[in-house]
Amino acid sequence: MSINKYNFPVIRHQTAEIDGLDIFYREAGPVDAPAVLLLHGFPTSSHMFRNLIPALADKYHVVAPDYPGFGLSSMPSREEFPYSFERFAEIVDALVTKLGIKSYTIYVMDYGAPTGFRLALRHPERITGMIVQNGNAYEDGLSSFWDQLKAYWATNSKEARDALRPLMSLDVTKFQYLDGVSDQSRVDPANWVYDQQFLDRPGNIEIQLDLFYDYRKNVALYPQFQAFFRDRQPPTLITWGKNDSIFPAPGAEAFKRDIPNAEFHLIDSGHFALEDRADEIIPLIKDFLGRTLG
Repeated sequence: MSINKYNFPVIRHQTAEIDGLDIFYREAGPVDAPAVLLLHGFPTSSHMFRNLIPALADKYHVVAPDYPGFGLSSMPSREEFPYSFERFAEIVDALVTKLGIKSYTIYVMDYGAPTGFRLALRHPERITGMIVQNGNAYEDGLSSFWDQLKAYWATNSKEARDALRPLMSLDVTKFQYLDGVSDQSRVDPANWVYDQQFLDRPGNIEIQLDLFYDYRKNVALYPQFQAFFRDRQPPTLITWGKNDSIFPAPGAEAFKRDIPNAEFHLIDSGHFALEDRADEIIPLIKDFLGRTLG
């Protein structure tokens, strides 16, 4: 039983061996309840869901993994492990299979979107719904922030790669949390301290640069993601920080082309909207899950 007599959820911090790697994940709620899979963004980890997990664990089986090279999961060398979003999807797929989870609603944010949408292409029948928070699947959502990355995708040159190294600096990590936030006192400074310690590990910047290059394959898959949305019409909740300069609001609006019945909310926040607007977003999520999962 994961809930005590005061209805305060127990969150378990666990590790599973997947493909020879230790994959860290947070888990809470009854294991026989409908599952919600929380997929984090860059440069964070399942830590970004620390406030959401207990809010959902009374009724749902909540699982939030860290990808390889992120958070508390293994960080094998680039020579040992090909860092790509396809591999992330394979790892997460193997984890949920190992946990006996047959179907799930996905919460996708930033890197979680191409990871989660790849899972949807692999197993469309398993997707019971989608919660999309600043997780892009349309070229409409690629702002000018992406111009440097597009130059890297076009050439794969050392110069283009080196130009992206500042994106792993503490200033940029902090920027991602605070840009577009009207009341910055709502954002815990421990976020960027926590994330940065993992970015600063020897070898991690090269891993992140590999992933920046691999991101071009996500854009190439956008038409397939969109076809999944059109064909399956999964119940969808969009809670998008409208002031995000990385994935701006047009990327959120674009979902309505393929999922016209999506529940749509532009939130007065930035990239990590869950950090400062949890009081607004969590009730929307609980209401959505209550209607779609029961």
